[in-house]
Amino acid sequence: MRKLIADLHTHTIVSGHAYGTIRENAQVAAQRGLEILGCTEHAPGIPGTCDPFYYMNVKMIPDTIYNVKILIGSEINVMNDGTLSLEEKLIQKLDYAIAGIHGVCYEDAGREKNTDNLIECMKHPRVKIVSHPDDDHTPLNYERLVQAAKEYAVALEVNNSSLIKKYSRLNCYENYRIMLKLCEQYRVPIIVNTDAHDPDAVGEFTLAMELLDELKFDEELILNNDREKLLKFILSERTRFTI
Repeated sequence: MRKLIADLHTHTIVSGHAYGTIRENAQVAAQRGLEILGCTEHAPGIPGTCDPFYYMNVKMIPDTIYNVKILIGSEINVMNDGTLSLEEKLIQKLDYAIAGIHGVCYEDAGREKNTDNLIECMKHPRVKIVSHPDDDHTPLNYERLVQAAKEYAVALEVNNSSLIKKYSRLNCYENYRIMLKLCEQYRVPIIVNTDAHDPDAVGEFTLAMELLDELKFDEELILNNDREKLLKFILSERTRFTI
């Protein structure tokens, strides 16, 4: 498969439980040949994360560090009422948003309601990625999720960190196999990310790529193996997928 050129789901010390800086992450990204790095700190709801005011000043972050293009996003929590955990005026400061369910601020509501809540958040035009949709502690209806991703032009993530933590992420491998088969069926693009919480993990996609190779997944549906394709998806107005 073609080499991945971007990692759009990473965290720094600002998230409260990660262990590097933006510059340290960018340095590793450069060393590993990445062209684009997404900095996506946790939004309110995760213990210890940044004050929302952090997002008021993200314009001060350089556009390029170590010759790596920097995009600023946030991994925003899906809440049990189907809303996002970051206020609208701050979402508008971002290049893109990731929506994800996290057990520390979300109570499992069952497969269909979890899916309802996630889809409701996917409707927001700044949400471009669903993070780690793989854990049966908060199960999802993958048929509905993939169809919604198609409708709202949102990429579903294959999260390398989940595969590392496979014993705590319930049935993650099995769930990814189901989801990826449906993505090929409905022609829904995916994005492969690390969810790095330490610089050493930035750009380390090994387990995710091994899974995609095992499944012989169509690489044309992988967004972050082509710079132009990825930036068009992340930064342009939302349109339906035509792949």
